[in-house]
Amino acid sequence: MLLLTMFLGTGILPPTRAYLAAENTIRYLVSRNSKAGETPTLQDITLQDITLQDITLQGITLQDITLQGITLQGITLQDITLQGITPQDITLQDITLQGITLQDITPQDITPQDITPQEFLEKSIVQSLPDGERLVEQGRNLYEQERFNEAVLLLQRAIEVFAGTGDELRQAIALSNLSLAYQQLGQWEKAEDAIAQSLNLLETGRNLGISNEQKQVFAQALDVKGRLQLSRGKAQDALITWQRSGELYAQISSPIGVMKSRINSAQALQALGLYRQARNTLTESIKLLENQPNSLLKATALRSLGNVLRVVGDLEASRQILQQSLTVAQAIQSSQAEADILISLGNTARASGDIEAALEFYKLAVATSTLPSIQVQAKLHQLSLLLEDKQLDAALSLSEQIQSQIANLPETRTGIYAQIQLAESLIKLGKARGKIVNYQDIAQLLAASVRRAKNLGDRRVESYALGILGGVYEETQQLSDALLMTEQALFLAQTIAAPDIAYRWQWQLGILLKKQGNISGAIASYTSAVQTLQSLRYDLVAIDPNVQFEFRDRVEPVYRQLVDLLLRTEGNVEPIQDNLKLARDAIEALQLAELENFFRAACLDAKPEQIDRIVEQDNPTTAAIYPIILSDRLEIILKLPKGEKLHRYVTYQSQNEVETTLAELEQYLREPDRTDDVKKLSRKVYGWLIQSLEKELEESGIKTLVFVLDGELRNIPMAVLDDGEKYLVEKYAIALAPGLQLIEPKPLQPNRLNALMAGVSEKRQIEGREFAKLENVSLELQQIQSEIPKNHALFNQTFTKTNLENKIKERTYSIVHMATHGKFSSKIEETYILTWNQLLKVRDLDNLLRINESKKSSPIELLVLSACETATGDKRAALGLAGIAVRAGARSTLATLWSIDDESTAELMSEFYRQLVNTKVTKAEALQLAQKALWNHKSQDWKRPYFWASYVLIGNWL
Repeated sequence: MLLLTMFLGTGILPPTRAYLAAENTIRYLVSRNSKAGETPTLQDITLQDITLQDITLQGITLQDITLQGITLQGITLQDITLQGITPQDITLQDITLQGITLQDITPQDITPQDITPQEFLEKSIVQSLPDGERLVEQGRNLYEQERFNEAVLLLQRAIEVFAGTGDELRQAIALSNLSLAYQQLGQWEKAEDAIAQSLNLLETGRNLGISNEQKQVFAQALDVKGRLQLSRGKAQDALITWQRSGELYAQISSPIGVMKSRINSAQALQALGLYRQARNTLTESIKLLENQPNSLLKATALRSLGNVLRVVGDLEASRQILQQSLTVAQAIQSSQAEADILISLGNTARASGDIEAALEFYKLAVATSTLPSIQVQAKLHQLSLLLEDKQLDAALSLSEQIQSQIANLPETRTGIYAQIQLAESLIKLGKARGKIVNYQDIAQLLAASVRRAKNLGDRRVESYALGILGGVYEETQQLSDALLMTEQALFLAQTIAAPDIAYRWQWQLGILLKKQGNISGAIASYTSAVQTLQSLRYDLVAIDPNVQFEFRDRVEPVYRQLVDLLLRTEGNVEPIQDNLKLARDAIEALQLAELENFFRAACLDAKPEQIDRIVEQDNPTTAAIYPIILSDRLEIILKLPKGEKLHRYVTYQSQNEVETTLAELEQYLREPDRTDDVKKLSRKVYGWLIQSLEKELEESGIKTLVFVLDGELRNIPMAVLDDGEKYLVEKYAIALAPGLQLIEPKPLQPNRLNALMAGVSEKRQIEGREFAKLENVSLELQQIQSEIPKNHALFNQTFTKTNLENKIKERTYSIVHMATHGKFSSKIEETYILTWNQLLKVRDLDNLLRINESKKSSPIELLVLSACETATGDKRAALGLAGIAVRAGARSTLATLWSIDDESTAELMSEFYRQLVNTKVTKAEALQLAQKALWNHKSQDWKRPYFWASYVLIGNWL
């Protein structure tokens, strides 16, 4: 019997590479008589419900014994010898001996102390093993206890034993496990050397994949190699490796093995920005699991799949898969698996914004688990969410519970992380309550964490603890100590190539240097932090899922604080041109990071062009304006067509004042009878953004303004800004750009236009939501048809996802126009378009509109969404609109910020298309002319901004 496999258990790389591998460990008991591809496990066997028959444990034969609760009934232990078991090895605590004759066992032989029946069973198995196998099994136990340094030492000894006996297969397994342990320690070169040696043994000589057992070991070693490659940022290599392991699992008819390879491959695809392929791969994995019998392995695989789906932003699918996982765990009566799954369900509910459900899941996890470490983990999740939701009294009470429990956790990575997370939460709690924070106690807690991490040889955890401790010293104004701790933390993070924590210490170093007056040093540190974040891109969310909850606290400030430093004036000296360009680049990088956090995927995979080049060469009557909201001021950077120089203007208004004004203006714009209030507030915003630029715009002969908007400014149509006499749209054509770059900007070819139109006019009730009738949709589509003869329409019952997909597959359309309800939100699950029978979520829309990409057909020139709206009360709702604009692959998107069910919409759209088809104007100019035509309509009073200001053009304005 071969009692050895990889420590990684399911072999599924968790959705966070900082996640503890031990959590997914499954203890394999591989039998040479197992069916092809099947791997029996010990972890999913509970001693409450199993009969152990004919198992010899070094001289102990347990025949027909059922261990229930735990009771040994009617058994004579007559022929049983306990060999090699010392008094401290065994306890009779919790064992009821009924009707048992104990012969030849003296009190000296057995001491009731510190061992459970399952541990007794496992220790007995380990003791019965040959030396090398025993070393590996002991190493596995240490690995699961997160004592990785000690595990390395035992594995190295085991490798020597196997090399001495010529057992290359077991030597290869031990080397793979050694690589896993090195990966946990961040010793990447040693990890790569160990897995290379393992694969070399498996790919040569007598181990070259002859038997199913050898192929399974080979596949598992490839799983370990893929894990290492993705951790090192080599997503393409990891994908190839996992595809290869999947082929091996298929050869030995192991559906679970194939499934875990696909889940791993999906994460590599996601890291490469190939979202649709990743999603298809995950869908295939779900099908593979459906027919598998219930087991701990199935529950764990489903949980891993649910976690991956959450990280990629498919929250409903994540919830459904995790519920399936929970059902399996309950069926096999594994309370530990249940608790782990409940925590995952809580995280998915939290990502969905369902705070109440998330808190309830975390509470259930605490009640379900019997392990203090999992209970504390669930409580820390709960505490973090309570703080985020400002439930401070509940947070205070819970923090006290955690403090009393956390001291008793073992000295493991999980236990140390728990201490550090508690320290962070205590700081947040003290600040939120306006109380004096007890930094002395927090510093002691963190110092203890540093010592324990050193004892474990765990440099990642040590870096994390040192960095947080540096932050505590910063709070107490001990800047020299803070610098020392932060520099040590950064050195350790860089030594083990952990960019996900390195950026935090680079950022913290920048803060400290700024406080010391070293501005150039601070800028250098901030710049390094931003570069590290950009190198991570999607990986940041993959490595640390909490980032998706805390983007505004843990990512966005890095960019904004760098911009603040770059644009800082020293005396009367203006920032140099290089700093203006760097500030502009940093804001663009932030906006891209926001979109990627929204989509959980890379967003720009086309070949973009710089706006600067378009302004200077293709459209020299255009100016680009970049407003940037900082804590104490509005910075405005202006790019004019002539010359490379950027112009800078400053308005000293606090961020709070700016955001309050914008929120009020957004609200009033949706109310037709608040025109006076709209004028008053839009005049104020005009003064902030445009007034200082008027002279340069006029002297440069500017006709079109392109805004790259920041923050809450994206919820306001710039057309409505008022100088006291005219709205901005009366003087300029206006467009928005989601960043400094556009995808292949080209003018429309009027003689080649063909349109796919779709609309829903009837009242609908979908997914528990009611959508009002849109009486003017039919008129709108009819008028567009009269302007663009080449068209196809999907109306009401024919406007379905399937029909839309079929039409886009049939031919390439230059225009896709949708006149239907829709919603833009900062939550991806709440961003959708209404079809006749379902809500078409933004991801599905993205997939549909890009169907023909593989054929290398022309992209959609113009996507029009004429009855949509941004979510009210959502400061970042425009993220959903920007997301659609960027991800749909259309060169331009025309959309509404609020829905207007009125004849005016049909009139404006008709005029917009008439201008595009019959005159040589840009899209931005066509929209301007259509808005002015509505304003000057002879028979209707559509002058109020409610009717004409809702429309925004995003992307290519040419």
